[in-house]
Amino acid sequence: MSPTPLAISVVVPLYNEDESLPELCRWIERVMDENGFTYEILFVDDGSSDASWEVIGALSAENPNVRGLRFSRNYGKSAALHTGFQAARGGVIITMDADLQDSPDEIPELYRMITEEKFDLVSGWKKVRYDPPSKTIPTKLFNAAARWISGLPLHDFNCGLKAYRRPVAKSLRVYGELHRWLPVLAKWNGFMRVGEKVVQHRKRKYGTTKFGLERFLYGFLDLLTISFVNRFGKRPMHLFGAFGVLSFFVGTAMTLWLAFDKVYSIYTHQKFRNLTDDPKFFLALVAIVIGVQLFLAGFVGELLTTNSERTTEYQVRERVGFEQGDFRVNV
Repeated sequence: MSPTPLAISVVVPLYNEDESLPELCRWIERVMDENGFTYEILFVDDGSSDASWEVIGALSAENPNVRGLRFSRNYGKSAALHTGFQAARGGVIITMDADLQDSPDEIPELYRMITEEKFDLVSGWKKVRYDPPSKTIPTKLFNAAARWISGLPLHDFNCGLKAYRRPVAKSLRVYGELHRWLPVLAKWNGFMRVGEKVVQHRKRKYGTTKFGLERFLYGFLDLLTISFVNRFGKRPMHLFGAFGVLSFFVGTAMTLWLAFDKVYSIYTHQKFRNLTDDPKFFLALVAIVIGVQLFLAGFVGELLTTNSERTTEYQVRERVGFEQGDFRVNV
């Protein structure tokens, strides 16, 4: 007989958060018990150097609903989320940060929006934030650019508190800094019902922030990357081939015009100069060469897209609450 499906999986990526984990776990357990949810709490330790893994082991020993995965090294938040999504068993998957700045009290309403309002994904919006201006101002600019590029009317793309229908989470391939763009990835995977909920933002109670301004640059570059890949990743010839053909025909037209102009000047006994003495002739040759190269780049891209697949393996070092055997996750 198959086990009863879990209502909720709470996926918590973490790095050096040993002080906050017991309080967070007790808080989640209280919310789940008060609402009668069947659940699991899945901690994904992204290669912490403190006692986070030992704390997770102790929490799992106290509560069989607590499971944990530990990376052999620090891969980043995207890798932790991707691994958590693949390992999660709940019908609704909720993600939150481990620093206690996300409130587990939001879980029941997020669950209701997924199950009753039929959203594919609900993203939290920390409308009132307790971060310094050095973080809030870049965040506002970042979110404005994201809304313009993605077409999603969300206010807080990077909020760690989100809820997903199980098929949505399982469909996401998260790597690099793409954890910032999960609503965008879901939309481009065909899950169009993306909602937003105002959530509480709490001041950090333990430890120090891992935030750095360079992460905004990396995140923005990743947004441009996924925008490009979404449009042209499967058909690179549509981009490179189009520009290549355009460049080739412009160069060919310029060459023919220069040749016609010389022949006409000879026929009418007008003064002329050799084609090789005209800078426009070399510009035309450059345009032809670039056109051919772009076309070939598109052709090679089509071959690579057809015959290759991205596979990045994350090596899980240890785990608690899982059956025995290797656990590897491919992106």
